[in-house]
Amino acid sequence: MEYDKEQLQLLREIRENQLQQLSAQSESLEAQKKQFELYSSQLKQAEKLQDRAEEIQQRSSDLVEKSRKLLTLLLPNPTDISHLHYLGFHQIIKS
Repeated sequence: MEYDKEQLQLLREIRENQLQQLSAQSESLEAQKKQFELYSSQLKQAEKLQDRAEEIQQRSSDLVEKSRKLLTLLLPNPTDISHLHYLGFHQIIKS
């Protein structure tokens, strides 16, 4: 099968267009890969932050619970504050 000059030129243009499309697709895939890597990195950081926040919240909850227990021991009857003077809370009561 022989091609004339016009057909050969047309085939060359088609090949050149296909090469340009492949190059553009390759660049697009590379950009998508970078975006995915960035997303993955940000997701990992967000998960670490969430874990840390949950840890802090749990510690805070534990401290509040321990404080309640301590206050129950120090203030067995919340209406009777006369014993606070001996515990050094008399300054707080006056204010």
